[in-house]
Order: sequence, then C-alpha cells, then structure tokens
Amino acid sequence: MANPFSESERAAVYRAIYERRDMRHFVPTPVEPEVLQRLIDAAHHAPSVGYMQPWRIVRITDGALRAALHEAVERERVNTADALGQRRDEFMKLKVEGMRECAELLVMALMDGRERHVFGRRTMPEMDLASVACAIQNIWLAARAEGLGMGWVSIFDPDDVRTLLGMPAGAKPIAILCLGHVERFYDAPMLETERWATRRPLETCVFENRWTEE
Repeated sequence: MANPFSESERAAVYRAIYERRDMRHFVPTPVEPEVLQRLIDAAHHAPSVGYMQPWRIVRITDGALRAALHEAVERERVNTADALGQRRDEFMKLKVEGMRECAELLVMALMDGRERHVFGRRTMPEMDLASVACAIQNIWLAARAEGLGMGWVSIFDPDDVRTLLGMPAGAKPIAILCLGHVERFYDAPMLETERWATRRPLETCVFENRWTEE
C-alpha cells in the first residue's frame, strides 16, 4: 500500500461520510472567511471527467437576491407538492430548505460551452453533472469536518435561477447550497426521521457480474 492514512485519519474520513446530513436548520453565526475559502477550495479539487472542471460557484451576499431565490424555491415547492398527488399534504409539512437562516448561500452550476469537452463525454454527456456532484460532495464532507452543516436545495426551476444570476444561456444551475453553523446534526437523515423514506439495504444495490435485482 502506498502512503495509507493513519488509523485515526481513516476514522475521521469515514466519520465525515456517515455523519454528513442534509441540514435544514441553522443558527445565524457567520462562517469564518478562511473556513469558507477552504470549503470552496475543496470543491475546486474534486475529480472531473476529462479534467474539464465544469463547476461554477456563485456566492450570494445580496439580501434581495437571496429573497428572490427563496421565492423561486417556494414556487417550485408548491408545484412539486401538487405533482405528488396523495402525498401532497405530507410533503408540504416537510422543511425542505434553510435558505433564510443559513449564514452562507452558494449556487453550484454547470459552466456554459460544455459541448467543447469530448473526453469522457462523447457517449455519456451527463458526466459533466457527475463532476459537479463530486464538487458538492467535497464541500459537504469538508463542512461536516469543520463542524458546519450544509443542505442541498434542488427544488427550483433552472431557468428562474439562471435569470436571477445572469448566467449565460448554456450554463445550468444545479444546486443551491445552504451552509452554516447548526445547533446539532440530525441523528439520522431527516427524511428518515420524518418517515418520508428509508435507506435501502445495501445488498439490494450491489450486484456481481450481472444485474440481479428482483
């Protein structure tokens, strides 16, 4: 083995993975600038297909813009609820974001001009999205290690957010990230404790040689 982490370092990595939560409750304590910079740098060191580095990160510091983004999310929250049929009322009771309470709000987006990048995308163009997802996960795990909570908001119309942020036509917003201090981390994913869904058993997601799901 080449340069493995120490036992305590490995334990810290796995702890961050297992204790990461999609947070929706925040306290208003500011995030220290040097910590925020570390988190953004962690995102920028994510793996990307063909080394295209397709992520673009917009930090939202304007209060009116934050309010407008929240309104966009609220519109889609109602539309999502209507699309859920019998689970509409159940969904509307869920807290799905902490955009007004979190200390920092970041929008993660795909850059424009991605069609120029062919390496790794010729048959699977969606790998640009996979690369941005890796950047988001890097922030999430680093935030947990720093004692900060993060929530991923995806309930919005991309065109609404693109317009609000003045993005070029080929760019696409992927996630609104709520970042900040929390009173405590959830003991389990909130959608489990709210009985919206449960984690699938591992054996139902892992196959050997052939797809064997029943």
